[in-house]
Amino acid sequence: MSTFTRGSTSTSTSTSTGSTSDGRNGTMNGTMNATTPEAKLRPRLSGMTWLVWRQHRAGFWTILAATALSVAWIVHQRGQLVDFLDGHGYPGKSLDEAGGTFSQYADAFSFVSIGLQAIPVLLGVFLGAPLIAGDLENGTAKLVAAQSGNRTRWLTTKLALAGLVVVVSTGVLSAVFGWWWNPVKSESLAMEWTSAEAFNTTGPVPVALTLLSVFGGVALGVVLRRTLTAMVVTFGFTVALQLVWGYFLLSLGNVVTVTTNKGVMGESGPPPLPHGAYEIDQSFVTGSGDLLGWGTCSESGADAARQACLDKADVVGWSTDYLPLSQMNAMQWFGSSILFALTAGVVAFLFLWGRKRLV
Repeated sequence: MSTFTRGSTSTSTSTSTGSTSDGRNGTMNGTMNATTPEAKLRPRLSGMTWLVWRQHRAGFWTILAATALSVAWIVHQRGQLVDFLDGHGYPGKSLDEAGGTFSQYADAFSFVSIGLQAIPVLLGVFLGAPLIAGDLENGTAKLVAAQSGNRTRWLTTKLALAGLVVVVSTGVLSAVFGWWWNPVKSESLAMEWTSAEAFNTTGPVPVALTLLSVFGGVALGVVLRRTLTAMVVTFGFTVALQLVWGYFLLSLGNVVTVTTNKGVMGESGPPPLPHGAYEIDQSFVTGSGDLLGWGTCSESGADAARQACLDKADVVGWSTDYLPLSQMNAMQWFGSSILFALTAGVVAFLFLWGRKRLV
């Protein structure tokens, strides 16, 4: 009886097991068959890339979502601007004739430009500074270093993903903002092209400034090893970077000088400049080529007295220094190449020295 029971039990168990295995295999095969095409269509992150993305996905998705919303708003504004220009008859009619009607579009440029100029500061403080400083502070860096992935791979993945998000977001915003501004690019009523409002928000400059701000924040976080401290110091660093960049901005171009030799009084005014040119300086020029301030002899009351004063000073005409609008792209790329080089130096510092402190 017991033998029979064991045999029956064994047979039953075997049958049950086989049935279960078949069912499981059938289910698994059905699931794999159902999901394999979808899996092939959807790229999936794995390994260190998945870990870093999951750790910072909230920040990354926030940046990308804000970029998408900003692009949609700019596209809408561009449509309204084009409709206005077509209705006004521009460029056949000057925008000066539009009076205050154009001011709402100029205000929109200023509003968006302020937001775009704040991006390097915001991403440097809230993305760059905590990127590794947070891991050093809470011990995550030690945990990662103890796993199969080494510190170099971890640092590379962190910088690569953060850099990719920065390049995509700032590159798209720069392109769309430049596309919006392009119809009135040469009009100072919209934005002066040499101002930070236009120069720092179009072309490669936003990408270069933001990358240096973010990776600079990462380096400060590695050195300071405290998230809050790193964020505060990074804020100061990014603001100082913008100030220094603005100070040297005009020196990126080749100044063009135009002179006249037909006097400075009456109809002999300053020489006309190309449309959209930015005037840097204006002076009187003497017969020997020396430059005098345009206020020379201004204390002389009557025109005759002033002309006599100018003749005594041997003033023969005007000298005007300016930057043509055609230099804007070259200036932006030249300046951005300097910023990219500085960013590369920061990255080299992180790998050569900072990598040793990631535990």
